[in-house]
Amino acid sequence: MSLRFQWARRCMGIVLAMATAATVQADDAAVDRALQAARAQQWSQIDQRAVSGHPLEGYIDYHRLKARLPGVSAAEVNAYLTRWQDSVLSQWMRGVAQDAWGVRGEFDRFLAISDGPPDVTRRQCWYYQALLDRDPQRAAVGGRELWRVGHSQPDACDALFTRLRASGEIGAEDIRARLLLAWREGESGLVNYLLGELPMADSPFRSAFEQLRADPTTLARIPARLPANTAGAAPLYSTAMAVLTRQDTARALDTWRRVKGRTPLTEEQQFAIERDLAYYSIVRDIAANAQWADAVAVQLNDQQLFELRARQALEERNWRSVIGWVDHMPPDERAGAHWQYWLGRAYEQLGDQPRARAAWQQAAGERNFYGFAAADRIGQPYALNNRRVAIPPADLEAAAALPLVQRIDALQRIDEPGLARAEWYYAMQRLSDAHKPVLIQYALTRQWYDLAIHGAIGGDYWDVLAWRFPQAYAPLFQQWGAENGVDAWFLMALARRESSFNPEAQSPVGAQGLMQLMPGTGEHVSQQLGIPWRGVASLEQPALNVRLGSAYIRDMAARYSGNRIAAAAAYNAGPGRVDRWLAGSDEPFDLFIEEIPFRETREYVKAVLAYRVIFESLARGSSEGVQMIDASERNARYSNALRR
Repeated sequence: MSLRFQWARRCMGIVLAMATAATVQADDAAVDRALQAARAQQWSQIDQRAVSGHPLEGYIDYHRLKARLPGVSAAEVNAYLTRWQDSVLSQWMRGVAQDAWGVRGEFDRFLAISDGPPDVTRRQCWYYQALLDRDPQRAAVGGRELWRVGHSQPDACDALFTRLRASGEIGAEDIRARLLLAWREGESGLVNYLLGELPMADSPFRSAFEQLRADPTTLARIPARLPANTAGAAPLYSTAMAVLTRQDTARALDTWRRVKGRTPLTEEQQFAIERDLAYYSIVRDIAANAQWADAVAVQLNDQQLFELRARQALEERNWRSVIGWVDHMPPDERAGAHWQYWLGRAYEQLGDQPRARAAWQQAAGERNFYGFAAADRIGQPYALNNRRVAIPPADLEAAAALPLVQRIDALQRIDEPGLARAEWYYAMQRLSDAHKPVLIQYALTRQWYDLAIHGAIGGDYWDVLAWRFPQAYAPLFQQWGAENGVDAWFLMALARRESSFNPEAQSPVGAQGLMQLMPGTGEHVSQQLGIPWRGVASLEQPALNVRLGSAYIRDMAARYSGNRIAAAAAYNAGPGRVDRWLAGSDEPFDLFIEEIPFRETREYVKAVLAYRVIFESLARGSSEGVQMIDASERNARYSNALRR
């Protein structure tokens, strides 16, 4: 082939690509306008020729069909569900149609489009109401499950409950069961209503309940007056113990000692009561209950109780007790990096270096905070346990042609990332394991980082680190990390933990963007840097979010002498709390982290430190030379001395 012909063909390819791109942009613009018009029900503004055949045609059809409800046939809705069955649109359409027909009691059409019990409670109530005359047994089972909760249900459930109670399918036992659940949950209004619904035959139960509700400690006197064969006696006793245990754990144990063996409780109910008592006795550090709680923890062989006692022993620096409680744990729990690390620390404190090293050697095989901390103790590289997955290029090309991917791509192009994520989440719930790896890798090629992370975690690809820890926005983190004197890998670890690299992430309390900045913090740091504040929406811009977030974490680190452990804790829980924790501490880094009072912050700090190792190791291609924390952080005493 001549060079002139090659050049001509290349030029023709460029022209065709430009023409295709221009056509796509025009189509997208027309569909975007159509979607906005459909949302506003401005049907005359929709250019149907531009919409037909476009990947997002189903979105315009969704709004059109939704607007016609309830006056459409089940056949028409089912046709839509079939056409868009691979899209979250089918789930949404089924739901809105069920709402439209359920509220009107049009149950033939409701059932015609249902594929089983819905996920939403009000729709479940309509579903079982629709089955009352078709499959009464199934309706009764489902209705009783909806009834037996300790809180009020939607008004849509009233008709179902009324019919089931009238037919005797919901009887006195169900009323008692719900009454006790409501008492546990503190729903006093529901309790009062259900008391009034108890039949006259339940007067002994009602009398005992009202006495216990007023004062649960009277449980010790109830068995003498309430025969063991009284309906509901055993659940009443177990619920009263649960309530009393939470109110006054010390008196609860005294009460339990007096009534145990005098009540018709099953072994399962007794187990639950004693586990509850032991749990609250340990958590609340009730000295009078301590010996009993220890004995019960061993008797019940309960892992959570063992962990609580081991943590308590750590707080007391009772190293022999730490070893004893860890030894009580089941082998698979004891073998994990967390408790092997602390076994190593305990043996070290007791002067048994060979056992300490053996425990740390075992812990160092895991890829987590404790595994990395153990590796530091014995001076070996971190175990990444990384698995690489190769996806053939042809498979990625085929993925690009999938309707699902074309919809996500089009939604991203018209700036509808929320809808794009909804499509992805729906697909990940339904796709077979064989198809997920290709889509996850494809998402990475398109820089849909948060979607790839979601798919990797949902698919249990824990060891495919390239999917779970992509080098997302790395140039931004490197730029602003260097500008602010903050470790770029640390910044990436924070963002990964905060948002999974979703630029539009928003927390329930209003934190925004990659680094989950609160609007007030964003505005304050903007003013500090002399940057015009352009409102909350600007925090969704990755460049600005990383710039502001890196400046804020710089200030947190400076507050604590450059210490990233304290800075990470402050980023999550606020500097005021960290100041108080440091004021009450004088510990090495591992004990300080282990004793952070907030579980969320404790896990946050450990995750950020471990993520930092993974990001740097992946970038380097090895964990050789990577340090989770530096010498100053490892050797510091975590106390007020860190404050500047």
